Amino acid sequence: MMKTKTLQNTLQFAQMVAAKHSWVLHPDKEFLDILVEGLTTNYNRYGYYSCPCRDADGIREKDKDIICPCEYCAPDIQEYGSCYCGLYNDPQFIKNGGYPESIPERRQFKNFI
Repeated sequence: MMKTKTLQNTLQFAQMVAAKHSWVLHPDKEFLDILVEGLTTNYNRYGYYSCPCRDADGIREKDKDIICPCEYCAPDIQEYGSCYCGLYNDPQFIKNGGYPESIPERRQFKNFI
């Protein structure tokens, strides 16, 4: 039986990931709370933190590319200043007044048909 995650557990997870990569979390607390809630829901549903902004299959092997931080996170931050959902951000991007906005989806869906 998997251990249920709380919102606080998930926020701590996101903070640790951000610190490890020298990223910062979404600057808007209200939006950050929504992302943390989505990650928590996904963990408690699937047993892993799948991206809160993408549809997961619920099969770890099929979802491995979108387990947070997803494999698209670092390239998105490098190119756009933030990841797809805006959870993780380049600190310089935020410091310079950048704000996470919609960016192109890198995930290819052809493998899932």
